[in-house]
Amino acid sequence: MISVLTGATAPSFDHPLQMLRACHGKILQQCDTLQRLAAHLERKGCDQQAQQAAQGILRYFDTAGQFHHQDEEQDLFPALRAAAGADHSALEALLERLLAEHVFMLAAWEALHPVLSKLAEGNQTTLTAGLSENFIGRYTDHIAIENAELLPLAERLLDPQQMESIGRRMAERRGAKFPA
Repeated sequence: MISVLTGATAPSFDHPLQMLRACHGKILQQCDTLQRLAAHLERKGCDQQAQQAAQGILRYFDTAGQFHHQDEEQDLFPALRAAAGADHSALEALLERLLAEHVFMLAAWEALHPVLSKLAEGNQTTLTAGLSENFIGRYTDHIAIENAELLPLAERLLDPQQMESIGRRMAERRGAKFPA
């Protein structure tokens, strides 16, 4: 698959860590849209552009965003625990931190979701800076840790069979076919 933006080959399920990293990029794009939405609402109110932005953010985080957390919690983290060996205590501390952050990120999403739902329906409502900044900050900080620590560790610890298993589960979760 070719990315429209860069012409580069998009990652597929047979490269699950690349898929997770690409998902991080998409999450950051949605966070950027959220930030721009807040500014747009102040200038123009809940017009069609604001509605479309809110709908896109909702669609992403209600589907792919949820799948991403499941990919990590149900597949990647257990595989890492199984492969940890001597890195077990450091890995466990990292995973516990990331899991705790997932809880806070979900809470931030649950606080933001009703506001975005109203905007998506065309109802003017206030998207406070605190609400959007909390959500954006939690995701931005979390992704930075996963990209800098978790994914490189996974690349080092996981063997090809574990990677394939993770990729197959990711594809299955989304109702997609695993590449032949």
